[in-house]
Amino acid sequence: FINTHCHVPMMPFRSLGDDCPDRLRRFLFPLENEAMTKKLVKLSSRYGISEMLLAGVTAFTDMYYYEEEVAKACEELGIRGVLGETVIGQKTCDSEEPYGGLGLAEAFIKEWKGHELVTPIIAPHATNTNSPQMLKKAYDIAEKYDTLCTLHASEMDYELTYFQEKYGRTPIEFLEATGVLGSRLLAAHCIHLTKEDIRLLAAGRVSVSHCIGSNTKAGKGVAPVRELLEAGIPVGLGTDGASSGNTLDLFMQMRLFASFHKTVNHDRSVFPAKEIVRLAACEGAKALHMEKTVGSLEPGKKADIILVETDSVNMFPCYDPYSALVYSANPSNVDTVLVNGRILVRGKKLRHADLRCIREELDDAMGAFRRAAEKWRFN
Repeated sequence: FINTHCHVPMMPFRSLGDDCPDRLRRFLFPLENEAMTKKLVKLSSRYGISEMLLAGVTAFTDMYYYEEEVAKACEELGIRGVLGETVIGQKTCDSEEPYGGLGLAEAFIKEWKGHELVTPIIAPHATNTNSPQMLKKAYDIAEKYDTLCTLHASEMDYELTYFQEKYGRTPIEFLEATGVLGSRLLAAHCIHLTKEDIRLLAAGRVSVSHCIGSNTKAGKGVAPVRELLEAGIPVGLGTDGASSGNTLDLFMQMRLFASFHKTVNHDRSVFPAKEIVRLAACEGAKALHMEKTVGSLEPGKKADIILVETDSVNMFPCYDPYSALVYSANPSNVDTVLVNGRILVRGKKLRHADLRCIREELDDAMGAFRRAAEKWRFN
């Protein structure tokens, strides 16, 4: 399974302000700047990666700060990471200057390019949190180093209003006019799309990460995945951060995907289970331009493999393995996980790390964060 969009260091935010309106601007950004530290990113990344491995995720795409700490955690725990330093037009926890992430991202790409497990990319935060000039600079860096560029796009209602009022365009039309709607772009969310937006995404050979869990939890809507796939656009599944979707596993995403898309299309037969599993695996690899090496079990590809047991009470009887994976299974059914031929999970336990110690270290380091969270929680 390939998680094509998350913010893995945001583990400390899980279950905070879940029902707060406009949570990103009112709650997450302020708390992040006040209380997120390099050490917390390190410890949170180890915990989040552990959660993903135990749930059968063998590769993930990340967008956050102090991304070198996420890379080190990938190296330590053995998971495959496609990691991007965030570029945003405001002060952040790892940069006093707006757009400081631009330089940090380029340095990060230089340091980690060619790594066996870590693929460094660049991650301008969103269409409306970067100037057109900075978006183009970020995309130019991706082109310079032959890597990917990922951002949030067409996700927020106020984002659509902003671009319509300022430019008379949709966010996708704005990206096309800015010169960043190209094959290196992985656009997360893409909920609010017009037919012309979909045409532009297809023409630019853009990939999309679909985060059904976080999108529907926030009441934002359901992306037109059927139309995206019909247009030939690669679509992978993403969890978003634990602050937004509360879980980093793709079993939840597959089940929610089935329920919401069958409902939106008023068709029980649309997106059969086999197709949904393909989105969580092969299509995710394609969205990350990694389909030649991972995403399916074929001779010559990397040995990224998971084994799902069928002995547990929720897995009997099992007439169709694809239906069982989408409608019956959950992370507790993952027995074994290999990444790059190395066994990382066996008998439902991490083989090379102690989850209890990882959790305790994170818990011990969260004191200042918890105190800050209480302050922002009620403002």
